[in-house]
Amino acid sequence: MRLSTKGRYAVMAMADLAGNEGGTRPVSLAEIAKRQEISLSYLEQLFAKLRKGGLVRSVRGPGGGYRLSRPASELRIADIILAVDEPIATTRCKTGSPLGCTGTTTRCVTHDLWEELGRQIQVFLSSVSLADVIEKRVLGRTRPCEAKSEAREAA
Repeated sequence: MRLSTKGRYAVMAMADLAGNEGGTRPVSLAEIAKRQEISLSYLEQLFAKLRKGGLVRSVRGPGGGYRLSRPASELRIADIILAVDEPIATTRCKTGSPLGCTGTTTRCVTHDLWEELGRQIQVFLSSVSLADVIEKRVLGRTRPCEAKSEAREAA
């Protein structure tokens, strides 16, 4: 599975923005860059995409910066990652390509496993809001599949 720094940094920066916005003033990218130890020029590129994706809005002038476009509880982590053009790849295959995982027209034997993992990651990231992240409500969201484990033990 691959999630590059682009997606991770976008989520970090958005969480910082959500946690420091406070409704009184916009947050500058320089402040976020300093707190999160991310290059300012890299943040500028990410925020251009986040703004284009409708997740943030910019405020110009002295004391300008960025604000969330809507409440943190309405912004999903999956939307942030997708806004910066960061697909989460769990297979070697390119979507829509006639070539399979093996470089031929066939898929590897574990293709369906990794493709389903990608779907589960997407479902999970779509279920987590930015508010969940900044309010530390992410851990404990997943539970092991107890019904299948109990069925195996009974057999």
